[in-house]
Amino acid sequence: MTNARDTARSPRRPRSPRPFGRTLCAMVTPFTEAGTLDLDGARRLAAQLVAEGCDGLVLNGTTGESPTTTDREKAELVTAVRDAVGADVSIVTGVGTADTRHTVELALAAEKAGADGVLVVSPYYSRPPQDALEAHFLEVAEASGLPVMLYDIPGRTGTRIEPETLIRLAAHPAIVAVKDCSYDFLGIQKVLARTELAYYAGCDEHILALYAVGAAGCVSTVANVVPSRVAAILDAFDAGDTARAAELQLRATPLIEAMTAAGLPGTVTSKALLTALGRPAGPVRAPLRSAGREAADGLRAVYEEFLAG
Repeated sequence: MTNARDTARSPRRPRSPRPFGRTLCAMVTPFTEAGTLDLDGARRLAAQLVAEGCDGLVLNGTTGESPTTTDREKAELVTAVRDAVGADVSIVTGVGTADTRHTVELALAAEKAGADGVLVVSPYYSRPPQDALEAHFLEVAEASGLPVMLYDIPGRTGTRIEPETLIRLAAHPAIVAVKDCSYDFLGIQKVLARTELAYYAGCDEHILALYAVGAAGCVSTVANVVPSRVAAILDAFDAGDTARAAELQLRATPLIEAMTAAGLPGTVTSKALLTALGRPAGPVRAPLRSAGREAADGLRAVYEEFLAG
């Protein structure tokens, strides 16, 4: 697999169409029942996800509860997971905050901890205009030797990374990818047509749709519980069996809806299912609350029906 760090440090070298792999999981951050970081659980979960089809992991993102983990916990998680999965699996870690200076500090810590890339979300709450947003991303890109995956999720940040801004940012050799939750297919296709940015579907319902127009793969929340089924969608498309790929994507729809669009955050639903399956997860941190019994039972029923299909 292409070493993403080399890509960032060598502007003359062609960019990899899949700088971080193809089937990435937005991995939960396991906690103990006391609420502390469960590094042993993180190692076991990461190894299992890779064994079942993921060739990359995104740590410390939205699903990884990054707003409630400390800087030290973020770095420790990267180091532990790197130890568990080895050098051939890409590790991208979230470093985006509402503060450019803090984001730079986290990017430097991520490089030291052993990450292959950083996920940088738009600064939230302050809602910077596009020129300030562009300057923020460029400063982070210049800060370390790690390549950057931009994270476009305006529904959470309040700020869209506009297509024209993405096109300009693509000129920087360290900015190599986008995790997309924009729900703007036209904008995505404009950027894909005019840049070499590797797009990763950040919404599970868009995995096949984005892949079909040239995306590199996905950063999947649902992959926490069914990594092989997520990989199978892309496998079928790569094999030229587009009908099978569409069938698998549609078959996953009820589980995707239950986990990401039925009222509970993906972190909560992923951890509820992982706990039911006896896999490392633990509770969520406040202000999130773990799924109640009724919600957990409903998720388990949808999951079992999906596996039986």
